[in-house]
Amino acid sequence: MNAKNCRIMFVRFREINPYPTTELEYSSNFELLIAVILSAQATDRSVNIATRKLFPVANTPKKILSLGAIGLTIYVRTIGLFNTKTKNIIETCRLLINKHQGKVPQSREELESLPGVGRKTANVVLNTAFGQPTMAVDTHIFRVANRTGLAKGKTPISVEDGLLKIIPHEFLKNAHHWLILHGRYTCKASKPECPTCQIADLCAYRSKQSSEK
Repeated sequence: MNAKNCRIMFVRFREINPYPTTELEYSSNFELLIAVILSAQATDRSVNIATRKLFPVANTPKKILSLGAIGLTIYVRTIGLFNTKTKNIIETCRLLINKHQGKVPQSREELESLPGVGRKTANVVLNTAFGQPTMAVDTHIFRVANRTGLAKGKTPISVEDGLLKIIPHEFLKNAHHWLILHGRYTCKASKPECPTCQIADLCAYRSKQSSEK
């Protein structure tokens, strides 16, 4: 996709949804971090169901540590990979208290040093909590970027690099959310809704014509 069409795409996204944000429910940077860790290979809906019960009881590193692994498991056992996530969250809370005064760090290096926090999770926290123009490439963004021709790549990092290069700076803060929402509700994996897509005329998707029939 050329720069002109890229700009048109994000202008349209902004017109439709001027203030996009994550669909994860949270009320603090710490709650966001825990929700994003839990969301790996899980839906935002399943995470929200769990955290609606967890956060009223334990929404700080100290409170979650006081629950312990067994206590935390009671709240998150409906989420995929909950055993690993429970272990990571407990250790992350311990490190936040011991190394960061109980606060979520604002640097990529410090975030990625926490158990359960990889590049994608760090990018989500840096973008959503701290307003940094990062690009967290999940399965939705990877699909949308490749399918539309916006930024083709074989790996998440190559797509991330491509998106950061082509998307105008004025859109970068919100681009991550626009692309996720577009992939989640319009540019779906198995049945993309091309006939109602707001950027169909800009898209390079080869099967678009058959989808429109």
